[in-house]
Amino acid sequence: MKTTRSLPVLRTLCGIAVLTAAAALPLNSEAATLTLYNAQHEQVVAALAKDFEKQSGISMKIRNGEGPAMAAQLVAEGSASPADIYFTENSPELMLLDEKGLLAKTDASTLSTIPSRYNSPQGDWVGVLARENVLVYNTKKIDAAQLPASLMDLAKPEWKGKVGIAPSDGDFLPVVSAVIAMKGEADALAWLKGLKKNAQIFDDDEGVVAAVNRGGVATGVVNNYYWARLHTQLGDSATRSAMYHFGNGDVGALVNISGAAVLKSSKNQQAAQQFLAYLVSERAQELIAKGKIAYEYPLHAGVAPDPMLKPFDQLSPPSLTIEQLGDDSKAAKLMRQAGLL
Repeated sequence: MKTTRSLPVLRTLCGIAVLTAAAALPLNSEAATLTLYNAQHEQVVAALAKDFEKQSGISMKIRNGEGPAMAAQLVAEGSASPADIYFTENSPELMLLDEKGLLAKTDASTLSTIPSRYNSPQGDWVGVLARENVLVYNTKKIDAAQLPASLMDLAKPEWKGKVGIAPSDGDFLPVVSAVIAMKGEADALAWLKGLKKNAQIFDDDEGVVAAVNRGGVATGVVNNYYWARLHTQLGDSATRSAMYHFGNGDVGALVNISGAAVLKSSKNQQAAQQFLAYLVSERAQELIAKGKIAYEYPLHAGVAPDPMLKPFDQLSPPSLTIEQLGDDSKAAKLMRQAGLL
């Protein structure tokens, strides 16, 4: 979960004109209070929760944290968890909770709002947003024509000292899981060991993209929204970097799915399901798309992403299913073996 403390909010989500045209959600007479374990953008979710409270009469309590850590906390809490809902950036965290039997079935009407390939294969969580893994590069230090055809190339000797990664950032785990799924564990481990030799290591993806922009490193592996947020903060004149999109279904073009689920242990099942329905509604998806904070792709059909983003239908992700991507457990194991964790 990434905060945006350094990013000026150019437009508050609740002030977007779409609110005046959208129909209100039905009021909930029980006036429940929902506890949300949130591993998505804090500012975005705070604004969504405020709008949901206004529309539904249901109160929201939000606990923010990193996705893998919050998923591990939910596993530890089990049936005693105070959480009603878990909203996170990457599908493997939801798959882990699914495997542990901690998630309730999502209402069929909510699931039908989103294309089925972005939802839980078992119907236990719903996809909300998507984002693309990209390579950011400093336009003064390297030409676009010199960039690699594949993410796997970054482990080759010629890239020593020229790439930045944040292996402890939760967004890096799904990339490793994708490499495992497509190349096998042996090749994935060799790739990670090559990155260990070649890469400058950062604490998080914000650090990677900032270093690339100032010229501290030539390229960096991040999700697309990190660069978009930095560009919004700095403006054209101070932006000295750009996004490079891997093509031809390369593993480097992985599209990650952010999703939400109701905990099976929740005492507020009806109200929690109502919040999931809200997250994938046209109203909420428009709020996210127009907020100048998340820079992710809405999954509700017909809701356009921010124009700064490459059109979703022009991306070239690998043909991996959510099930093939898995729960990140193998990825964490290999990263420890490679000395990256």
